[in-house]
Amino acid sequence: MDKLIEEIIAFRDERGWTGKNNPKDLAISISLEASELLEHFQWGEWKEPALEKREEIGDELADVLIYCITMAHGMDFDIEGIIRSKMAKNAQKYPVGRS
Repeated sequence: MDKLIEEIIAFRDERGWTGKNNPKDLAISISLEASELLEHFQWGEWKEPALEKREEIGDELADVLIYCITMAHGMDFDIEGIIRSKMAKNAQKYPVGRS
């Protein structure tokens, strides 16, 4: 995971996008990309998507994840740590057998 984060940040830095990656703009971008992801599921019943559509869905999901990773890095969050912490909170909030 650390290598992937380094590659994402290097990609951003090589293009001079550092100034555009403040938490507010990244949060907006995450929401916009999540909406683009959601468009693939709008209208109609859920069924396994065709290969072409699956690739498009993967691209949108990657955009969301890249923005999330960039935001976490910029705000000095330990991604594994915050996910594990939230999972522990969810385990208490939604115990097995009660959810």
